[in-house]
Amino acid sequence: MTTPRTKSYFIPTKTVTNEVWKKPQIDIRAPHFNGQRFFNPWEREDRNQAALFKWILTRQSQTWPRWCQNETFSLPTARYSDSLNDWKIWFVGHATLLLQIGQYNFLTDPVWAERCSPFAYAGPKRVRAAGIALEDLPPIDAVLLSHNHYDHLDTASLLWLHQHHQTPVITGLGNGVYLRQYGIKVIELDWWQSHAFAEGVDIHYLPAKHFSGRGVRDRNAALWGSLSVVTPHGHAFFAGDTGYAPHFQEINQRLGAPRVALLPIGAYEPRPLMKQVHMNPLDAVKAHQDLAAHKSISMHFNTFQLTDESIDAPAQALKEALLKQGVPEHDFLVMLEGDGRVF
Repeated sequence: MTTPRTKSYFIPTKTVTNEVWKKPQIDIRAPHFNGQRFFNPWEREDRNQAALFKWILTRQSQTWPRWCQNETFSLPTARYSDSLNDWKIWFVGHATLLLQIGQYNFLTDPVWAERCSPFAYAGPKRVRAAGIALEDLPPIDAVLLSHNHYDHLDTASLLWLHQHHQTPVITGLGNGVYLRQYGIKVIELDWWQSHAFAEGVDIHYLPAKHFSGRGVRDRNAALWGSLSVVTPHGHAFFAGDTGYAPHFQEINQRLGAPRVALLPIGAYEPRPLMKQVHMNPLDAVKAHQDLAAHKSISMHFNTFQLTDESIDAPAQALKEALLKQGVPEHDFLVMLEGDGRVF
């Protein structure tokens, strides 16, 4: 990737071998924690580790392009509105979205790094730039961090945000151990806990069906989840990484229908190995229906080749799933990187 640029549409990956050896220490009682590790409380089938290892060694993935050029869109304003009823959401790429809710700016799982990896020289490499350069971001009031996998917790991007905006990170239990060493302010929450962010704005940390780990000692030692920005005018739900599970219905029951849901549609093949931790497009449409979301936005596709499906497969499969489930296409959007929509 030698595309000339004057702004940071992607940045070098920070080698974080020190994080590979860290292990969070948690002292709580919760129905999804066994005293050592977190787990998914729903009926589950643990992934066959032998089959997973065999897939890693013998995988035959569809070929992705080496590089894709993004279209150009207008840039976000510093502060969108004085009213919490005015929302604009921008798709930056992968699971990174900019939520402008009234006067507040939130980023989900910010990843501008060239690779999602603990190493600058190895690991999945992005095939397109972020839709918004770091320098073109408005002041970021908080990061909504779902979990600690490298395509979601990117140390280089969080350091940039800390240095330029002093942005706090709101995330699940245990994830602060990776970030506080850099001076980043971290607010850790358990599932169903909330943080009073500002008058009329609460951030809720919610369940997801997934797992966690950044190294050799910390598998499931930190919590994974979803988040929602709750206002008097509705809530914006960010699903993070997740398999399909009953938590979507429970979120609807507790918080009501999201005004907007950000739902993953990629990284789902081969299905027997991925279905426990990643939704496919049909699962995502079912989640949209379980949530009774007014609108949904697709994410977690089109940037990093993490699994076997082709780069175009998620968007095409989403069209088919929407038709099958009787959901209008305009209710579940596929946005281009850099595009912003009013909701």
